[in-house]
Amino acid sequence: MATYEDFTIDQGSDFALQIELVDPDQSTKDLTGFSVAAKMKKTFRSDADSTVDFTAIVAEPSTNGVVTISLTNIQTDLLSTRGRYVYDVEISYVDTEGNTIIERVLEGKIKVNPSVTR
Repeated sequence: MATYEDFTIDQGSDFALQIELVDPDQSTKDLTGFSVAAKMKKTFRSDADSTVDFTAIVAEPSTNGVVTISLTNIQTDLLSTRGRYVYDVEISYVDTEGNTIIERVLEGKIKVNPSVTR
């Protein structure tokens, strides 16, 4: 089950968040062979055109269990400051039988602080 966390992004600023993942026994999760996807949109039912894709990577070395998601200042400048966004972060890998296994690791809401200097 994903961890739930709300956070705030400053409009017009670069944004990055590091997520440190652990296994159920609290040991560092080895992310070798994993990929990451992270998206945000105004509502869960918003159309695909309103989706904002985070740049999402497994940080090196992948054995440290760290995922980084980020947005550029250009992307955050285009975000609406009215209401909130929903987001989630998923990791995935292909198992030995060729099946893609997906795990949601983080989800929540995002508030965007407006910018005066634009």
